[in-house]
Amino acid sequence: MTRVAAIIVLSLLAATAHAGNSLLAVSRDSRTVIAANRDNDSLSVVDVAGRKVLREISIGRTPESVAWIGSGPRAIATCYDDNAVVVLDALSGVVVKKIDTVPEPYGVVVDKAGRRAYVTNEYPGLVSVIDLETLAVEKTIAVGSFVRGLALSIDESTLYVTHYYTGAVSAVNLASATVVDVWKQQSPTDNLARQIAVHPTRPFTYVPHLRSRTTQAHGAGSIFPYVAVLDLVPPDPDKRRRHPVAMDQFNDTRVTCNPWEIAVHPDGQRCYVVYAGTNDLNVCKIVDDGQTYLERPSGRSLFKVGRNPRAVACSPDGRNVFVLNAIDFALAVYDADPFRLKHEIKLCEPKLSPEIVRGKELFNLAENPMSRLSWISCSSCHPDGDHDGRVWKQPEGMRRTTHFFGMSRTTPLHWSADRDEVQDFEHTIRGPLMQGSGLLSGKLPPPLGEPLAGRSKDLDALAAYCNSLEAPLSPHNAAGGKLTDAAKRGRTHFHSEKTGCATCHSGPDFTDKKRHDVGTGRDDKFEKMGYEYDTPSLVRTYRNLSWLHDGSATSLEAVVANNPGDKHGRTSHLTADQRADLVAFLKSLPFKDVP
Repeated sequence: MTRVAAIIVLSLLAATAHAGNSLLAVSRDSRTVIAANRDNDSLSVVDVAGRKVLREISIGRTPESVAWIGSGPRAIATCYDDNAVVVLDALSGVVVKKIDTVPEPYGVVVDKAGRRAYVTNEYPGLVSVIDLETLAVEKTIAVGSFVRGLALSIDESTLYVTHYYTGAVSAVNLASATVVDVWKQQSPTDNLARQIAVHPTRPFTYVPHLRSRTTQAHGAGSIFPYVAVLDLVPPDPDKRRRHPVAMDQFNDTRVTCNPWEIAVHPDGQRCYVVYAGTNDLNVCKIVDDGQTYLERPSGRSLFKVGRNPRAVACSPDGRNVFVLNAIDFALAVYDADPFRLKHEIKLCEPKLSPEIVRGKELFNLAENPMSRLSWISCSSCHPDGDHDGRVWKQPEGMRRTTHFFGMSRTTPLHWSADRDEVQDFEHTIRGPLMQGSGLLSGKLPPPLGEPLAGRSKDLDALAAYCNSLEAPLSPHNAAGGKLTDAAKRGRTHFHSEKTGCATCHSGPDFTDKKRHDVGTGRDDKFEKMGYEYDTPSLVRTYRNLSWLHDGSATSLEAVVANNPGDKHGRTSHLTADQRADLVAFLKSLPFKDVP
């Protein structure tokens, strides 16, 4: 099929454009919006004309995406930490059914007829196909590791799926339930692609993501905002099919940070990108000149919105643009033409304490006092307290990014154990990476010196948010949070004196909070602090992309099997089956809630 023929076919099919996955869902008549309140475990149903919330509906832990089913009133939403999706009646507020899925359901989209929903299951790398008549999982489709964003093609034959940690996109043929095409990452630095949108008439999709330059631990050269434009019908196999647009250059000298979602206007001539780090929105002109793809429109293109915008959606009638400002717990309604704020609607009262809300705001902020140059926030490398899947060349040496779950119980912090309280991250805020003015006045004592807790409300709020983060149970457990038989055998090896794993990885968080030399770091020419590293918690270790302080192990199996001199526990005496059982136990953590 030629490019011209493909565009004609798409134009005929585009009676109603498909939105990609989002925390916002706009009804077909443009009158009602459903917003996912991630921190409240709820959905808010909003009457657009009445400027009011009709109801808040509790659905389950951590809703990450919501979509209408046909013309409504039913809708479907993912509950990421419940391993389930919820079908509800938005008119009555009744939860019709909670459908268990494989782990970590993130994005959801629904076909136009309202017959099937498609859900990404992040960690196992699957797409669940849900029959909306029987309200059951029809099948799962293997796509690849760590999938989040998804969108249906206009003819509904293909599903486009983003890979979170690489920015790659897979095309899934729904008839054969197989991956038929892949747009690989443009650069090894592409990262954190959580959403995708499809153009209503042209053969393009749009993916907001980051680029993480791990060799530059500096605020002006480490994190970059991008939108990747993917050509779905390449005119020539030898030409590029992925066109990265650097959004830090899009606005001249105004830097934006953490692009979270993108929405294409129904007219296909513009799109909207929200930046969760700098509280900005870009209005972009869509062009198909084979070179630029996105341009600044005439007049103003960058707008300040509310705090931590995480979703943007257009009304099907083209009149309104909606922005979900997550830390304001509010929906902002804008006129599309000209783009201007009409009003804001409070969605809910936060369940989080005011201190934790403030701490989360600071954690996500890429502007002063957290970051002077606007390039980076805490969330750029630790999104919602998780890791970014990267190994960074830090001033002290190569260091793998860790998650923050259970942080309050696992001090000292950092692989180098150079922080003994979360408030010590004031050194990071003021340092070369973030270059912020900081949350504390006056000169800083050394990181392991006198306590900083109690000296700044904002610094304490940041610590309170970080310390509030807890890991959900591992999906590798048997039903009911119990260990599998293999994991039970592995637990015996883990706790045996002969193996000695539990000597250092002790307690409910599996760390003795001390530094040890386990034989690593000798190959790192950048290492500045010797070869003793803080014992990491093993909670959620199944979800890493690499292991050990420098990421030198590419699997948990490699950690157990490649252990020269038995310095990292004693594993040389274990058989292959025993090592497999030990790995099964490690992947099961946490298998119960930590008290």
